[in-house]
Amino acid sequence: MPIIVNLDVMMAKRKISSNELAKIIDITPANLSILKTGKAKAIRFATLDKLCEALHCQPGDLLAWEPETDAAESSHKEVL
Repeated sequence: MPIIVNLDVMMAKRKISSNELAKIIDITPANLSILKTGKAKAIRFATLDKLCEALHCQPGDLLAWEPETDAAESSHKEVL
């Protein structure tokens, strides 16, 4: 998936632990871990709002988009 989750970067900048953040935004540490590792399929706007409030950041500080690279695409470009 081309969505990159930078939650761990922002947490490090703010010097906040996973357990502390989970308590602040009222989710389980396990669910926070799923968000941090980018394994979540979706995030509720309410959760994103709580994350931004707790970390004093914008949604774009937590999420980024990068185009997917396809092996067939890259081999096709090499032929050209």
